[in-house]
Amino acid sequence: MRVLLVEDHPKLATTVAAGLRREGMAVDVAFDGNDALVHVAGTRYDVIVLDRDLPGVHGDKVCRTLVADSCPSRVLMLTAAGTVADRVDGLGLGADDYLAKPFAFAELVARIRALARRPALALPPVLTHGDLSLDTGRRVAVRAGRTLPLGPKELGVLERLLTAHGRVLATEELLDAVWDEMTDPFTKTVKVTISRLRAKLGDPPIIETVSNGYRI
Repeated sequence: MRVLLVEDHPKLATTVAAGLRREGMAVDVAFDGNDALVHVAGTRYDVIVLDRDLPGVHGDKVCRTLVADSCPSRVLMLTAAGTVADRVDGLGLGADDYLAKPFAFAELVARIRALARRPALALPPVLTHGDLSLDTGRRVAVRAGRTLPLGPKELGVLERLLTAHGRVLATEELLDAVWDEMTDPFTKTVKVTISRLRAKLGDPPIIETVSNGYRI
């Protein structure tokens, strides 16, 4: 899952981003509204966590711009303004969800995951292929009745492959979707992750290498 966190307080942004990465998300960080729009112009995000009171371009204007540009990303507004009127106003701008500060980190994670299951084409709660199933909410993969010990990146790659329905995903596409901007684009991390995933999936093999990509 690719997430953009837009937060102008560096310490909070760093702390939240680190926590989301521990939850298996690929997280990019923008510290103002202008930076947020630059990130969105170059990268497809599943969820954008958007602070409302931003320097440069205000969070409200960022949200309006995303809606006007038909951005497919889901938007979670994260702000200190937590009255009912504030929430109604924020949702009226086009945000998909609204979470007031201070917040419980576990709730933030749950809301991001819930939004990620509501893309333009809804992601099924359970993805399947033969005897393999992936519960996208619980982040649990099972094959032939056996729960697989998959790490966060392995789960992310498996989810992307399953949702592609047999389409070949290029290495660069997987890198962009599952890892964040801190990852070296010339790294072999995708190849290594695929190798580990294949080993854990067992036989018969279901991930096929096609040119410079992979498919199920």
